[in-house]
Amino acid sequence: MRIFGISLYVIIALIFAVHAVRTQQNMYWLLILFLFPGLGSLVYLFVVYLPGLRGSRGARAATKAFSRLVDPDRAVREARMDFDRAPTVAHRMRLAAALLDAGNALEALEHYRAAASGPFSSDPALLQGLARAQFANGEAAAAQQTLERLFVVHPIAREQSEPALLYARALAALDAPGTRAAFEAALTCASDAAPRCLYADWLARQSNDADRRRARDLYAEIMHDAKHWPRYAREHNSEWLQRAQSALSR
Repeated sequence: MRIFGISLYVIIALIFAVHAVRTQQNMYWLLILFLFPGLGSLVYLFVVYLPGLRGSRGARAATKAFSRLVDPDRAVREARMDFDRAPTVAHRMRLAAALLDAGNALEALEHYRAAASGPFSSDPALLQGLARAQFANGEAAAAQQTLERLFVVHPIAREQSEPALLYARALAALDAPGTRAAFEAALTCASDAAPRCLYADWLARQSNDADRRRARDLYAEIMHDAKHWPRYAREHNSEWLQRAQSALSR
């Protein structure tokens, strides 16, 4: 009976290993499945297989989160190795993005600035990454200028969720004219709850009662819409849900 149980664990692990190869999952899953066939299969079931049945976006999000849990420095380590081997602009930008995602905004900014000093200074991805790093380092004015340059060389960026929201946040940090319009523009191209929550936060700090009412309406919209979101959407927007709930309870 014990041998049968062990064999069953191995068979299940083999099935998931075939799935991992066919769906091009990261190869560390094979290591996990074969080293820990029972526990590894259980983790793979909930982290990759079941989310994959509900949609690829959930699977990617779950896999990415698990990857960071298992090896949080992997992205930075691999990007740094590639850059050391071939210090191209593309590799520098990849390293800067990995550093920024890992919370090392200062070093990320150094790499973005170095990349921006070369012939690719007008590259949209470079300008957006530079603005992110500037904002993360408290340089809101520099981020504003970088984004305005991005909008000149790549006008469609005004209609993209991330640069539009970052521009509104930079203006809000500077208490600059145009903040309201920038947030309204960010709402029109929003891909998650972040623009509504951050706009509501800004409105709640204004002295106008109408702005405060609008803030509560935006928080309430987030909580209402969350009831109909799939699990991966709730997990992705967990920070904004918590902030909206906290604001409404005050």
